[in-house]
Amino acid sequence: MKNSVKHLKMSLLCFILGSTLLAQEKIQSKQKVEATISYAEFLSKLVTNNLTYAAEKYKVNIAEAEVQAAKAFPDPELSFGWFDNQQRRLQMGYGFEAELSWDLEFGGKRKARKNLARDQKTLAELELQEFFHSLRAEATVAYLEVLQNKLLYDIQKDSYESMLQVAKSDSIRYSLGQISKVDAIQSKLEAKSMFNDLQDANDAWENSLLELKNFISSNRNDSLFFPKGSFNQFDRLFHIDDLIITAQNNRADYLVAKQNKLVAGRQVALARAERAIDLGLNIGVENNSFVKNVIAPTPGNTVVKAGVSVPLKFSNRKEAGLKTAFYEESQADLAYNEVELNLEKEILQAFRNYQTKQNQIQRYEKGMLDEAKQVFEGIKYSYQRGASSLLQVLDAQRTYNETQVAYAETLFAYAEALVTLEKAVGIWDIDF
Repeated sequence: MKNSVKHLKMSLLCFILGSTLLAQEKIQSKQKVEATISYAEFLSKLVTNNLTYAAEKYKVNIAEAEVQAAKAFPDPELSFGWFDNQQRRLQMGYGFEAELSWDLEFGGKRKARKNLARDQKTLAELELQEFFHSLRAEATVAYLEVLQNKLLYDIQKDSYESMLQVAKSDSIRYSLGQISKVDAIQSKLEAKSMFNDLQDANDAWENSLLELKNFISSNRNDSLFFPKGSFNQFDRLFHIDDLIITAQNNRADYLVAKQNKLVAGRQVALARAERAIDLGLNIGVENNSFVKNVIAPTPGNTVVKAGVSVPLKFSNRKEAGLKTAFYEESQADLAYNEVELNLEKEILQAFRNYQTKQNQIQRYEKGMLDEAKQVFEGIKYSYQRGASSLLQVLDAQRTYNETQVAYAETLFAYAEALVTLEKAVGIWDIDF
């Protein structure tokens, strides 16, 4: 009688413990998010709220201001002067003068500045486009990581609940004398261990939600969003030759390197123009008052003068500025050639990786998942009838868990491979 009561108490304690753990897990999952968000809504918020992208936009505004500044002509200079020829002592009189001067540029300097500024603005726009493409790809991967972590969380949750049911059943079977105490304790320990794994999965999910929030938040008090979507919309059919041709027309860093090459050429043209000699034009008026000196009295007079100044460009003997421009042009050429060389390699690697993940997904979906589940359910059913050992159940459980986790990770890798491939090519049709 005492043993029966003892067994009943132990069974009741296990049941209460398991129910409490499950209740805690359910409460945690309800506190994760404040609202849901679709991928299209996420991209819209990324454009409007991302602080780094907002800061990058100012580079285009600055380049536009530089274009306006490059159109300006050299400013004229107006000067005034006054002089006193010791009027009080020698009565030599006083006077004033005014002069207007202006630099006349030669060598096409203004045109060279305008061309350089316009190309730099185009470069800034392309760099902003490249930045956004990289930001969009990075944010999309973060979005997918949240979906993956939620999937892993659900897998751990199902495994925990399944093991918890086994532990409850074992407590009852032990109270009935059908299994040993060691088996009952072992199944209970496995359930606790899986709850620890569930908490880790919960933390990973919540941390990824916080990472995602940073992409679309402009204020620390912004809401935490849970992304919606699935991994079943990433199948594409590509032809490698078409991808390479498309990349040469669309890929952002390729266009940036090409524009950098053009800008470097404009800088050489400006450096050449800067070596041309400019002329300084000036026109002035000088007025002298009446000289009352008794020795040489002179009536008041006004002098009009004009002149030309020619700078002596001894600095042209030093070609540092022009050499620097040439070196930068050569550097831009090499950078462009490197991007062109790496373009095909990166696309081939991304394409091969995408195809590999596509094949792996098909293998999982064409039998591996179902087979692992059938083995686990069969051994668990057999164990409940005393035909299998607990160790066999645990091994089958782990195999099933590992297969599900591997499948979830491959789904994420498959989607990430598509993001990488489309970013490498310069196209974007991802929506899920």
